[in-house]
Amino acid sequence: MSRHKLIFLIIAILASGFIATSVVSYQVSRMSIHNAIVDSTLPLSSDNIYSEIQKDLIRPIFVSSMMASDTFLRDWMLDGEQNIDKISRYLQEVQDQYGAFISFLVSERTSNYYYGKGVLKQVRPNEERDAWYYRVRDMQVPYEINVDRDMAHADALTIFINYRVLDYDNQYLGAVGVGLTVDSVQKLISHYQDRFRRDVYFVDSSGLIRLSGSKHQVVGQNINQQPALAGIFQQVLNTAKDDIHGGSFQYEDAETKQLINIRYIPELQWYLFVGQDELEATSDIRQALQLNLLLCLVVTAIVVALTHVALRRYQDKLETMATTDTLTGLPNRRAFDVVIDVFLNENERARSTLAFILLDVDHFKSINDRLGHLGGDYVLTVVARIIKGNTRAADFICRWGGEEFLIVIKDCDEHNALLLAEKIRSAIENELIAYQGSQVAITASLGVGVARAGEKLEPVLERADKAMYAAKAAGRNQVQPGDSA
Repeated sequence: MSRHKLIFLIIAILASGFIATSVVSYQVSRMSIHNAIVDSTLPLSSDNIYSEIQKDLIRPIFVSSMMASDTFLRDWMLDGEQNIDKISRYLQEVQDQYGAFISFLVSERTSNYYYGKGVLKQVRPNEERDAWYYRVRDMQVPYEINVDRDMAHADALTIFINYRVLDYDNQYLGAVGVGLTVDSVQKLISHYQDRFRRDVYFVDSSGLIRLSGSKHQVVGQNINQQPALAGIFQQVLNTAKDDIHGGSFQYEDAETKQLINIRYIPELQWYLFVGQDELEATSDIRQALQLNLLLCLVVTAIVVALTHVALRRYQDKLETMATTDTLTGLPNRRAFDVVIDVFLNENERARSTLAFILLDVDHFKSINDRLGHLGGDYVLTVVARIIKGNTRAADFICRWGGEEFLIVIKDCDEHNALLLAEKIRSAIENELIAYQGSQVAITASLGVGVARAGEKLEPVLERADKAMYAAKAAGRNQVQPGDSA
């Protein structure tokens, strides 16, 4: 397998592993958050809001109950409702003292609707806006909570506590109570939206949004006009109100998945919607996913870079080991096989000559016998150093095998090759090698072969080899030229 293929495989494995781990972790976290929102967070928020609403209504219920049992109010009604100013002052004081939006009294005998400024109107059975009064009159329970428009305050949406008033013989006298603006509920909505980043809104049984802190679900809209919500709301309406203690649903709008909890608020006769945008709820883990992927990219890049460097160095080392003689540090015969074609092609293009000098250390077996193999190895390293010291950097020197060395000189004729060979021979002869206290003198036999332009390698090497053996046969420690091509 090539280095590039291995690098690509490492990238693929690391990237696949990191991405798969990050995505699986994201999906598990997203599903965990989804389930927590549906099963716990939204129902808990809905319960908390409902509890706050009930808490805000306890005080006005108590005030209405106190008014319904007040002896002054009942005596005033039983005495014929004389002096309207008295009841007006009473109602105004209740309103001021307890912070009510309005306090009121409706008489069964006169049908008058009293408030802090006198008589507002008379209630009538055929008046749709007075239906609440006749409903209260026929109730079996002492009071109701009703959301309605307040005529005394320009039809402001108001939460009324309607309490039945009975005389001392438990006969029905009328209805009394206080009204609260929906501002307190609206503030509660805003508080929960700011704190929990959720959509909170109230919907009546017709689907009309009556109160809302949501930017998407505004007051006056009808959720029945939203196909995704309409089906859910219809499902809620078809369920008995007593069973609605917090149903969780989900739907998709144009942008993302929405999770909602819906419960019925019997005190208001409205439905409380608490919604959560799943995309917003999972924004933190999406950022974590992006960060993880970025880290994965960085880690992968670092690992690949380090692997590339390590493989490159390892490959270079292997190539060096494969083409370098470990003893002398010179290129070996394999390296010669790699570069010789380049030399021959250059020689042919330049129509020049290429000289080969084959060198063999004389009596090397006796050197090994005398100094041992380590000593013989040391002698070869000295010979390699001498050859390098007497040639150019552009010349190619390799260990040809055993005690033989090959020198290749570009753009060199036979005359100059013989001069160089003689120079090397003389340097070797004049080198006195010190080894383990002994002085060792050595000589070498050299043969020269010159390749003409376009000539094949084998005949030239054969001429150099024959020349070297001719030098040995002639007495060693000399240079012999090869026969001309």
